[in-house]
Amino acid sequence: MIPKEPLPSTDSSHETFVLNIGPQHPATHGVLRVKVKMEGEYVLRAEPVVGYIHRMQEKMGENRTYNQFLPNTSRMDYLSALIYSHAFVGAVERGLKLQVPPRAEYIRVITSELNRISSHLVWWGAFLLDLGGFTPMLYAFDDREKILDLLEAITGSRLTYSYFRIGGLCNDVDDEFVSGARAFVKHMRPRLKMYRALVTDNIILRKRLEGIGPIDAEMCRKYGATGQVIRAAGVPYDVRRAEPYSVYPEMDFVVPTCKEGDSMSRYIVHMEELAQSLRIIEQGLDKLPSGPVMAEKVPRVIKLPAGDYCHAVEAARGRFLVRITSDGKDFPYRVKLRTPCLSNLSLFEEASRGMLLADALALMGSLDLVIPDIDR
Repeated sequence: MIPKEPLPSTDSSHETFVLNIGPQHPATHGVLRVKVKMEGEYVLRAEPVVGYIHRMQEKMGENRTYNQFLPNTSRMDYLSALIYSHAFVGAVERGLKLQVPPRAEYIRVITSELNRISSHLVWWGAFLLDLGGFTPMLYAFDDREKILDLLEAITGSRLTYSYFRIGGLCNDVDDEFVSGARAFVKHMRPRLKMYRALVTDNIILRKRLEGIGPIDAEMCRKYGATGQVIRAAGVPYDVRRAEPYSVYPEMDFVVPTCKEGDSMSRYIVHMEELAQSLRIIEQGLDKLPSGPVMAEKVPRVIKLPAGDYCHAVEAARGRFLVRITSDGKDFPYRVKLRTPCLSNLSLFEEASRGMLLADALALMGSLDLVIPDIDR
């Protein structure tokens, strides 16, 4: 591992200056501002400033019926919108004690994993673009387009989906979707080998990321970081395994981890997850049962019994938890949305201290942040 650069002297005789990254800097991929105190090329302190696109999602959840709020869930982490919808409908279904049909659960998992691959491809292309590589973005969006075509055919949308329903799905998939998903899996596996040869094994990328921005398991626990950040630090925490939901217990897949905790480790975990998602999709298609895609006797007006109801999922960037407090009315009394990106960003200030600015930006890119997920 490359040793971390020594922290510059804090002697008052050394000249420092403040650099604003954002709120519209292309390296932030969203309206994020990072106020960086610099000494030369070294970061003394990096303070994330959030809230530029805060939309009060939780407050909106208290002023809408359960069905009316459902489309909001895909507007937070818009790159893994289906997975966020899964968390919300799961929480409501627990409150109503609804038994979702097996076919609907399998389709939820298949489409969520397609959505996860789509999200990782956007991260991969944008991250490498930040590091100076333009070509990978073209490959990433070419492959992502195939996923968007598949999901558009059954959901009617290409980004912010509202396909899941409380009790199941809005419509079934057809044979064309199944054959298209199988074709995508067959297409994508050789592409992952090409990605490895083109980028992952490239000595320039490795020199740029190895040993940069190490984040250990203790720092992850201190800030509540999840997803690739904690798995790259050697902790095999994945909600699909730790808190099994839907039909994930019936799927055979591995939770990728690394030990170094550096930016390269987070990159490797992302890439390994692409292969695991393909495994899950293929198993889901093989096991896809027949039957309905909506539960019987779903109430026309949703009213949860008074109490607290929670459901967590493994989103593309970590653990996403929906907690609903109900007082028995048709509007939630309180909606709490615990998203992964705010926690993952929070450790950036400590992790970037003493780094070169260029390395700090590589660290930020490896965290895979979606800003509306922070400013929810």
